Amino acid sequence: MTGSEHWIIRCVGALVHDTDGRLLLVRRGNEPGRGLWSVPGGRVEPGESDAEAVVREVREETGLSVAVGPVVGSVRRPAPAGTYLIVDYAAAVVGGELRAGDDALDVRWTDSVIFDALDRGGALTEGLAATLRGWGQLPRTERR
Repeated sequence: MTGSEHWIIRCVGALVHDTDGRLLLVRRGNEPGRGLWSVPGGRVEPGESDAEAVVREVREETGLSVAVGPVVGSVRRPAPAGTYLIVDYAAAVVGGELRAGDDALDVRWTDSVIFDALDRGGALTEGLAATLRGWGQLPRTERR
């Protein structure tokens, strides 16, 4: 094992549901997972708290301002230089306008029909559906 395999890269994710139970997803513009859909999030910058990173990443990727809630769960994913430790937080929209920004190709609210179609089509980041299902965080409604 090399030393690089021991690096832990701390990241955060935001699990944002709207009042209809839809889940906010972004289509990733950069690797890892370019072109795939995931929850907003990214690396925690030096000197930044997890909550600050959640607020910054959601604003950069979606144009929305959020209030950060409790930790929902965490996952580990392989990284080129170690392991991503991704801590996912509940978050609620408090302002802003939905738009794809920064490193997001697209952004959208997804109901269960859209989410399931993305999952069946292989368009979600690896493990996202299973993780959200295990945490009880899947979109809660269908398109009206």
